Amino acid sequence: MNDTPDTVHPSGQARSLSLSTKLAFGAGDSGAGITATLLVFSFFIFLTSVAGLRPGLAGSVLMVGKIADAINDPVIGILSDRTRSRWGRRHIWMLLGSIPFGLFFFLHWIVPFDGSESFHQWMLFFYYLTISIVYNLAFTAVNLPYTALTAELTADYHERTNLNSFRFFFSIGGSLVALILGVVFEKHIADPHLQYVLLGATCGLLAVLPLYWCVWGTEDPSAGESVLEATEEPLPIGEQLKITFGNRPFLLVMGIYLCSWLAFQLTAATLPYYSLHWMRQESYFTVALIVQSVAIVMLFVWSWVSQKIGRKGVYYIGMGLWIIAQGALFFYPRTADNLLYISCAIAGMGVATAYLIPWSMLTDVTDLDELESGQRREGIFYAFMVLLQKMGLAIGLFIVGNALEYFGFVESAAEQPQSALFAIRFVSSIVPVICLIAGCILTYFYPITQEIHAEILLKLSERKTTNNEQRAMSNEQ
Repeated sequence: MNDTPDTVHPSGQARSLSLSTKLAFGAGDSGAGITATLLVFSFFIFLTSVAGLRPGLAGSVLMVGKIADAINDPVIGILSDRTRSRWGRRHIWMLLGSIPFGLFFFLHWIVPFDGSESFHQWMLFFYYLTISIVYNLAFTAVNLPYTALTAELTADYHERTNLNSFRFFFSIGGSLVALILGVVFEKHIADPHLQYVLLGATCGLLAVLPLYWCVWGTEDPSAGESVLEATEEPLPIGEQLKITFGNRPFLLVMGIYLCSWLAFQLTAATLPYYSLHWMRQESYFTVALIVQSVAIVMLFVWSWVSQKIGRKGVYYIGMGLWIIAQGALFFYPRTADNLLYISCAIAGMGVATAYLIPWSMLTDVTDLDELESGQRREGIFYAFMVLLQKMGLAIGLFIVGNALEYFGFVESAAEQPQSALFAIRFVSSIVPVICLIAGCILTYFYPITQEIHAEILLKLSERKTTNNEQRAMSNEQ
């Protein structure tokens, strides 16, 4: 691994990170971008239109898989915080989880049974449910320790925002690669099932390789520790949970993240239906590509703007643009392809702030927690943030799947009934807008400004100096 001199323990002094470290760290999220994009944009419609699963069962697969995934998060978060090895407490999880992560992603795109029979419907259901549960376990083992590295690599307020810019540059870049490959396979391969099999195999491999760049290109501050070297004993899990959910800024960040990402993922899951069945387009990959292309450009723009007006100001601007673009989808006629593309571009500006701002806020929350608890516990904070987001998403996708089935969506029909079309428009537009407005309200109450964060770091530095002096005096005696 790269033992770079600019990466320090987060409670130490804030120093700039080298470009090579930022690139290596950012690369670690490209696999998540590749896999998450295909799953959120394609898996739902793959289940109904290729595998032939009823929308209600498809929604149940997504719901149960997400709930199981959510349960994984706090467990792996706590275990990651307590892991000690020569590879560090984060890198070792990334290495061990990488191969299962890629393999079980690929298995999502296999259709092992014909779904025409009722019995086969349930066989398909249990197959995809099992694959989803195991995949999400592997994904959490890789991605949660990775995200927890953010606050450990630097303590600088603006440097963390910049580091997240690199992270999400690679994440959205990975999503663009996945979507471009989707367009290529769709144009050159006639069989839809073969399209997804080849796409899943290619993207599964591409998702695993950058993880090794990240591990070898960044420093895990805990590398080489064989025992817990903290100045205090780890708190009992019950006490950790009490402190975590007693942290008001964390609860607000969690709510902001939940609202913005519930809006994004509900839109992503239903946008293929909106494009194919309402707008009568031949492919949904183009509109998804527009959203992600604009988002990747805006990441660095918003990172620069946040240094001028702060994170909350950037979030408000981005969400305002996104709300306008999202709300317009409900009113577009079926021939408004160009307007759809414009909305996707504007929405991409807002999506970039949803990537960037909540995660940057969370790194400040972990510093506040260290000040209050005396311990670094990024893993559990990141775990519970993602847990509740996944629980909310699970319920949302379950409702979407069952709503489509209730309003008469027909898996094999080229033209859907008016009731199903109305449901597609409503879930693609109005529901995400409600979520985005709720996120803006929560952002108003978020208390940690740049000035408050500087005070937190000063107090942490003073505490570390005092502890070092006391340790030196103890050694002399």
